[in-house]
Amino acid sequence: MSVILIMIPAALVLAGLGLAAFIIAAKSGQFDDLDTPALRAVFDDDDDITPLQNEQRVTEKGNAKTTTDKQD
Repeated sequence: MSVILIMIPAALVLAGLGLAAFIIAAKSGQFDDLDTPALRAVFDDDDDITPLQNEQRVTEKGNAKTTTDKQD
């Protein structure tokens, strides 16, 4: 019986801490947008880049030759 006298207040304190953490997170904007970050990986961002911009981006990284490079 004495265990209940310890566990009930401990459970109430833990529940209060969890509720306080949730309220702080909700007010700071942690739960504003849950869908967009997951969908952002699905969309291809290269659709709005012109071919010239794409070639410049590749050569800046040094990964491949472009059509403007001289070939031996």
